Amino acid sequence: MRIAIIGAGNMGSWLVESLCLDYEVGIYDADRSKLKYFFNSRKFIYLEEIHDFAPDMLVNAVNLERTIPVFRELLPYLRDTCILADITSVKKGLADFYKEAGRRFVSTHPMFGPTFGDVRNLRDENAIIIKESDREGAEFFRKLYSELNIRVHDYSFDEHDQTIAYSLSLPFSSSLVFASCMKEQDAPGTTFRKHNEIAKGLLSEDDYLLSEILMSPYSLEQVEKVRDQLIHLIDLIKKGDTGSFNALFDELRRNIGMRSA
Repeated sequence: MRIAIIGAGNMGSWLVESLCLDYEVGIYDADRSKLKYFFNSRKFIYLEEIHDFAPDMLVNAVNLERTIPVFRELLPYLRDTCILADITSVKKGLADFYKEAGRRFVSTHPMFGPTFGDVRNLRDENAIIIKESDREGAEFFRKLYSELNIRVHDYSFDEHDQTIAYSLSLPFSSSLVFASCMKEQDAPGTTFRKHNEIAKGLLSEDDYLLSEILMSPYSLEQVEKVRDQLIHLIDLIKKGDTGSFNALFDELRRNIGMRSA
């Protein structure tokens, strides 16, 4: 199988490294300097070279904002039989695009980075494969994930975005609240430093990705839960009731699978 990967960022580079020993792989990025250090792979300088390469699958690994425009730009260079693939964290608009394009496709979401995941050790990490995907494309990624000991979950486009709204908007909004209250600390404690590292990692992500996740129609409910729990916490602080705090701590431990103290 010949695979063309578009975008030599963290995830695109990981895909090249993971696939280049078993498949014929080519990589393209508008920034040619990013192509210097790839081995055992073909480096495309011009889009026309992708036409000559004639990939069986094209994996779009550019940022979320550019995913659909890049697909549209590349379609004239692809054979009708080429499977389109995306690895985006938000699937908004992709179902309609694939329907309009009339092409076989596979949509997947590796849920392990690049900011916090260790791509050298992916055991027990998770990935999602969209149920509407072409069977051959889905089995390709299922095999790849299995070889890397990554757990695979099958969701529809809509189920995926609901799940991501829960799993990302909660930690995102919590980290944004932390960052908004930030002030310089001369002697920060361990807990503060860890939260600070998480906030810095989050804010190093693409702005468009962060805003799209938070603007998802499924995210508002999750962020409202954060607000409601903060209001509840403020009430407990005002009351100064140790018993109520102990009850809250026990409830929170159960929520995250811990035993009560």
